[in-house]
Amino acid sequence: MLAFLKSDLFLRFLGGFAIGAIGVFVLQPNSDAPPLTGQAMAASAPAPIVDNAAR
Repeated sequence: MLAFLKSDLFLRFLGGFAIGAIGVFVLQPNSDAPPLTGQAMAASAPAPIVDNAAR
């Protein structure tokens, strides 16, 4: 077991896991920015009713 923990395979896996875990937290979206669904929801809103007398 000790030989496995000192093996290059395990150390590379552990290093990759640590880098990946840090990357997940560093690359989180900014909380100040609006969510991406905001634009999609705005685009799907019904169009305003146009009065025919205004034409």
